[in-house]
Amino acid sequence: MQIDILTLFPAFFGSPLSESILKRAQASGIFGVEIIDLREFAPGRHQVVDDRPFGGGPGMVLKIEPLAAAIQWERRRRESARVILLSPQGRLFKQAVAAELVKNSCLMLVCGHYEGFDDRVRYYIDDEISLGDFILTGGEIPALAVLDAVVRLLPGALGDEDSAAEDSFKDNLLKGPQYTRPREFAGWSVPEILLSGDHQRVAQWRRREALRRTWRRRPDLLRDAGLTAADRLFLQFLEAEPSAE
Repeated sequence: MQIDILTLFPAFFGSPLSESILKRAQASGIFGVEIIDLREFAPGRHQVVDDRPFGGGPGMVLKIEPLAAAIQWERRRRESARVILLSPQGRLFKQAVAAELVKNSCLMLVCGHYEGFDDRVRYYIDDEISLGDFILTGGEIPALAVLDAVVRLLPGALGDEDSAAEDSFKDNLLKGPQYTRPREFAGWSVPEILLSGDHQRVAQWRRREALRRTWRRRPDLLRDAGLTAADRLFLQFLEAEPSAE
């Protein structure tokens, strides 16, 4: 997979892309990444990329000319590229969206800055994504979040192929509690069932704890969760005994 990022601040991505899973995945050829400086597509000696908005108002807006030029250049060299604008007006980024995007062979993530984009950029893109209902300084953090979420779904990116499958939001549920050594710490013990060696009972316990945690913390997720009849019965128990542990 190829992921290209169009940004005014190429240096922003240096450290995250040179650490941990992202570094190893690049070294293994699982994905490639190219950071593209938007200023290279701005005309004139001063490479101006922003201007004041028509109609007045605070701040500066990214100009359409360099944005359109950069996206058109991308499409000429990578015909399969899916161009995504990172914007608070886009659809909400979720694990299901990451699973959708990983099916593409090439993504171009377009980072905004200042007071936003000349709206005509939307004629040149394929998708628009938001991390949530809050405002950041620019699109670099959202672009990095999208990249990271997508890359870890690529085959071979994680050391354990089951890791991604068992993450939070599998079946639209939060992940249940996890423990490691020591068995006892500050008076708190690891649940005995996890030490039993009974894999079937452990799997059932983990499923129920995922349901319990989701029901308590993010009940909105349950609307679209892949629930079995046993799951629904357990949720009925939780509703009848809300304080049960």
